[in-house]
Amino acid sequence: MRNKKGFTLIELVMVIVILGILAVVAAPKYFNLSASANQAAEQGVVGGVRSGISSYFAQNKAYPLTLDAALPVACSTANACFTNVLSQGGITSQWTKVSNTLYRGPTGTSYTYTVADGSFQ
Repeated sequence: MRNKKGFTLIELVMVIVILGILAVVAAPKYFNLSASANQAAEQGVVGGVRSGISSYFAQNKAYPLTLDAALPVACSTANACFTNVLSQGGITSQWTKVSNTLYRGPTGTSYTYTVADGSFQ
């Protein structure tokens, strides 16, 4: 008698079913992770802007009148946002300047700059 080695069809089908179940469970977590990463990146920019406002105040003993000279449109290379408080040149994508004191982040959250107390909420 010869020794036959290999997997039966039922074993192969079971492995495929298990991999399918794992894929169905993992896919929503991956997409949620992407949204969480975008939100964390936005919060990183907000933290940088707040830190820049504090640094500006420490150097000039006054809060900046504006956070940038950008026009109220989407931030871009030619229209960078937060250039007065971010030393690396400002934000050039995914943010929108709605007005001189109102900004909208990539997740749709709005942030208002208040000159009187330097808050960016």
